[in-house]
Parts: sequence; structure tokens; C-alpha cells
Amino acid sequence: MTVDAPSWTIVPQPAGSPESAALLRAYLVDIADRWYRLHHDRGVTPEEIERHLAEMAADDLAPPHGVLLVARYGGEPAGCAGLLRRDAWTAEVTKVFVREDRRGLGGAPRLMAAAEETARGWGTRRLVLNTRRDLVEARALYARHGFTAIEPYKPLEEDPFAEVWLGKELGA
Repeated sequence: MTVDAPSWTIVPQPAGSPESAALLRAYLVDIADRWYRLHHDRGVTPEEIERHLAEMAADDLAPPHGVLLVARYGGEPAGCAGLLRRDAWTAEVTKVFVREDRRGLGGAPRLMAAAEETARGWGTRRLVLNTRRDLVEARALYARHGFTAIEPYKPLEEDPFAEVWLGKELGA
């Protein structure tokens, strides 16, 4: 007897949908909590989450200049990745996240592959992203997907928490 294991599906979804909003909130809670624990020796508060959510508009993750890819595991929302057009040949990968209870099941590599496939469909030749030094799992994921260090591609005012800048050439 064979038992079917849950599988991953990844599809574009409006960033403002309830499921997308819940995933983006979980993403922010995860990265903000890590930052506050590292820099303030405490977790992030609900008030800080609300303030950061207001600052982290996701309406740019909509066609024609962006997309939010939502990953489902066994039909349940489990992760996301955003993609933004920076210019005619460059796209930025952003907000890559997999729920803690679904990590280690292959969702993050699938999200990265889906983001790259989407970018190629746009005619993108280069992917860029930024992250923080303390997000070691994310940095390892990006390295496994061929991202290497680059110079900053946008002003620090646009993303004051950026510490590491990475890029990947997709070719023509």
C-alpha cells in the first residue's frame, strides 16, 4: 500500500488576499523577532509588528511590475516569495519565507526556482536581492541557488535593514 505524501504547489496570488496577507505577516514576525532579539534582547511587540506592516507595503507585488508567489503544502498556504522588476533586465527577489512548521520539506528551493522561472518569463537577465547577516539560513539558500555578493543596487533608505547584497546572472 502506498501513501501519498503532501506536495508543493506554487502560484501567483494577489498580495492583498487574506492568505497572502497572513503569510506576509508571518514573514515579518519571523524576521522582526529575530532582529529585535539580536539587537534589543527581546521579542518584537504586536505594536511594532503593526507599525512595520504599515511600512512594508506589498502593493508593489502586483502586475505588471511585481508578483507574489504563494507556496502551498498539501493545499495549505505555507510560504511565499516576491519578485519585483527593477528595470528592463533586472528583477529583485524579496520576502522569501516558509512557515516554521513547513521548513525542511523543500519549499524554499521550490520558491526560488519559481521566482527564477517567473523572472525568465519576464525576459529578466539578472536577479538581485538583499538580506541581513543574521539570516544565515536565507543566505545559505541563496548561495545554493547561485547568488553571489554584489554592490548595493538601491539606496539604503529604501531598505535600512539590508546588510548583504546578492545577485545572479540568468543569461540572455
